[in-house]
Amino acid sequence: MFVGIDVSKEWVDVAVRPAGDAWRVDRDQDGVDGLALRLRELAPRIVVMEASGGYEIQLAAALSAASVPVAVVNPRHVRDFARSQGILAKTDRLDAAVIAHFGEVSGVTAQPLVSEEARALEGLVARRRQIIGMRTAEQLRRGTAVHAVRESIEEVIAFLDQQLKEVDEELGRRLRESPVWREREKLLKSVPGIGPVATVSLLTGLPELGSLDRRAVAALVGVAPLSRDSGKFRGTRGCWGGRAKVRAALYMPTLVAVRCNPVLREFYERLLRAGKPRKVALTACMRKLLTILNAMLKHGAEWKARPALNA
Repeated sequence: MFVGIDVSKEWVDVAVRPAGDAWRVDRDQDGVDGLALRLRELAPRIVVMEASGGYEIQLAAALSAASVPVAVVNPRHVRDFARSQGILAKTDRLDAAVIAHFGEVSGVTAQPLVSEEARALEGLVARRRQIIGMRTAEQLRRGTAVHAVRESIEEVIAFLDQQLKEVDEELGRRLRESPVWREREKLLKSVPGIGPVATVSLLTGLPELGSLDRRAVAALVGVAPLSRDSGKFRGTRGCWGGRAKVRAALYMPTLVAVRCNPVLREFYERLLRAGKPRKVALTACMRKLLTILNAMLKHGAEWKARPALNA
């Protein structure tokens, strides 16, 4: 038995395969608790739901607490599966049925629930990114603002600066209080170019770091070159997909690393001498940096100028 759940702000739609049952419950505490009990009695092989901007967290936690196997999947994978089945329409009830079918044929397995600690850190990192975006927008407005509104803009910028400081302090406090996070943070920050913000972004956005091989982690982040060959055609390799937030967190550290990290600098310069475009060389350096970080966490080894774990 496979269950698909489509989560929205007010309710959740449930579909069961192969029985074909379907129903809707409110996404309040009573509805979620009742659904968890009902699904525990059904004992499905897997319950599948899409990542829905955080709406799925409460339900996933309730199902895990009820010992119901649950997997949260990428919505794009489900949508591509629906198109492959010729299903172009989109409704909540239909989406739940498609998700259940996807769970049946894809072989997706249950995932461990993200800890409350990791979720809090991820929320703080996201909030920090939002504050920086708002602050940048206000700074741009200040450059063209008339005198009558400039004081208001300055006050908003000062407030956002204070908010940014408080978020950074909370991030640091939470990391210092957790022995596990503190040890992983220490390993990552030993690499030239990896600062505190990049460290938290990697730890929260890529919890699989250190548990996968280098090819899998590169594909997960979206920095692995993908083939575009068909028949006699040989296309240019390119990177796409993956976790955009993790790539964004790796970008600036890589820019710093190709200047101050001897291993990455030598690798980058060798690619440029070979005629690679700078963007291609920088992406390759992102992949190499990710590989080094993955190996360090896997083996619990700090950075060395010539690490034996960077292959």
